Amino acid sequence: MGAAACTPAAPVASMSPPPPHASTMFDDVPRTVVMTAFGPEWDALAPAIADGREYRDNGLTFLAGTLEGKPVVLVQSGVSMVNAAMNTQLVLDRFNVKRIVFSGIAGGVDPTLSIGDVIVARDWAQYLEVSFARETDGGYVVPEATDPEAPRNWNMMFPRGVRLPNESTPSKRHYSFPVDPALYALAEQVAGRVALQRCTPGPQPACLPEDPRIVTGGTGVSAGVFADNAEWRDYLHDAWGARVLDMESAAVAQVAYANEVPVIVFRSLSDLAGGDAGENRMIAFMALASVNSADVVRAFVAALPD
Repeated sequence: MGAAACTPAAPVASMSPPPPHASTMFDDVPRTVVMTAFGPEWDALAPAIADGREYRDNGLTFLAGTLEGKPVVLVQSGVSMVNAAMNTQLVLDRFNVKRIVFSGIAGGVDPTLSIGDVIVARDWAQYLEVSFARETDGGYVVPEATDPEAPRNWNMMFPRGVRLPNESTPSKRHYSFPVDPALYALAEQVAGRVALQRCTPGPQPACLPEDPRIVTGGTGVSAGVFADNAEWRDYLHDAWGARVLDMESAAVAQVAYANEVPVIVFRSLSDLAGGDAGENRMIAFMALASVNSADVVRAFVAALPD
């Protein structure tokens, strides 16, 4: 399913904003939230939304309609962790949400992956939820007992996880939040059906040396950091088992866990987070990665049960 297969969207009707701090829902239709972080990812999906109706709240635009015949609401999380958490909760408060499906770009951490690949991780971790240890003559001393389940430290930075309950589970320390098992199983089925883009559009396209792949499994990691450092990349792969990193997904997964809403994340690699042979290539391949992730998400939404 390539970008050219997008059906032109119907004209969008705009709704007036609600009063400040309104607590009412915009509509009660059970919808899948399709979330992106920023403009290029939104642009890869918005033209495919049919019968679109815009709602606005807190400076955010919600585009409700259908995608591949399924009721959805498209929304941007905003870049970085606090924006992602805040706006995930906002869309949950304004719509009747059945599930969250994230589509976006990311940096590759697993050295077996390449730019353009789409990664569907099993779980998402916040790699900068850490204690900064005191350095002494005897080594680093953390201000609290070290959890044997925690990933190993990076110098003074010792992972500490985050404590969080939901309605079904008492508060406990989390080092990662899993995606929904049923959604993950469906993603594995869909993975073999989508042909990914290899070249950027335009009269002088930039082409990848090999066809991108859809890869499932492993851990994704997130933090409020644009990471472009080879040594740090190696640490995340070795200590966390990370395959991909970004700036939003773990925050979205945490809010989904707190609200007991199923979530899954699709991320296409725009760069290698410091593992590139030369300079970071996010700008060159951002649009291609956005389209590849969007194409997989469209196929996934089409496969969702009615």
